[in-house]
Amino acid sequence: MQIADNRVVTLAYTLKDNDDNIIDKSDDGSFCYLHGARNIIPGLEDALTGKTTGEELSVSIPPEEAYGLRDEARQQEVPREMFPEDVEIEVGMQFHAQNPEGHAVMVTVIKVDDASVTVDGNHPLADVQLNFEVRIMDIRDATAEELEHGHVHGPHGHHHD
Repeated sequence: MQIADNRVVTLAYTLKDNDDNIIDKSDDGSFCYLHGARNIIPGLEDALTGKTTGEELSVSIPPEEAYGLRDEARQQEVPREMFPEDVEIEVGMQFHAQNPEGHAVMVTVIKVDDASVTVDGNHPLADVQLNFEVRIMDIRDATAEELEHGHVHGPHGHHHD
């Protein structure tokens, strides 16, 4: 069976940056996704299309096909009182916020002073070339429920309560 839209794919992978630092790794068969639902970065999904179980590949994904290029406009200085009073805000902390369109975004604190906090809404991997070593462990047709929900259910996938 080949990887195609509406199929559930199980991968083992190692993700590194250009300096050979491991960013993420899953080699136990627990990483599954629904192909064609854009549950993974576009560049990797495109590279996997048409591959079969057992294939191994090395894929280098430019930032434009991964988490995008860094956009300085996504940095914003906000008043300190926008954060809980009882929390000591430190550089590197992450918070959920809303962008101007009302969508949830993760922001990272990059600067703190008494009056304000500067946050960065760029993904932490923006501007990073992503280098994957991938082994395709399994491919199966998605269930009707998985197709309706747009993600994997069952073993190693999403479970609804």
